[in-house]
Amino acid sequence: MSLQIGQLAPDFELPASNGKTVRLSDFRGKNVVLYFYPKDMTPGCTTEACDFRDYHQQFADLNAVILGVSTDSIERHKKFIEKYNLPFLLLADEEHKAAEKYGVWKLKKNFGKEYMGIERSTFVIDKDGKLVKEWRKVKVKGHVEEALDYIAENLKQ
Repeated sequence: MSLQIGQLAPDFELPASNGKTVRLSDFRGKNVVLYFYPKDMTPGCTTEACDFRDYHQQFADLNAVILGVSTDSIERHKKFIEKYNLPFLLLADEEHKAAEKYGVWKLKKNFGKEYMGIERSTFVIDKDGKLVKEWRKVKVKGHVEEALDYIAENLKQ
């Protein structure tokens, strides 16, 4: 299944860092910034999470929730949240089912080794559950501000 802008975003159900199981559809009525990242506690992922943390209130002011997704366990997510004081939910996609639905589970290469992993990507889903914007192969620097600007300009209340 390929994702199409303007179509309903694929729903999923994953365990969340708050101890609950959440579905994307639970957030209807709010804009959702769904970001997939490779691994907790790594430099790029930490920078991205802290950028989302630092702009969390501005997203909230735009009726937007932030959901971070990686294949890390809930236990690792909780440590990541505690260490960096992250105010949003992290979802554990240990079997990479959501990552596959969004087309971000990819063959990666690093230091000559090939392996499957998450390609850093962000999706904006409007309050009706429609996919309205995507960024793939995200470069961390300036990305969170770009996502915030997109929502501010395109998804006004």
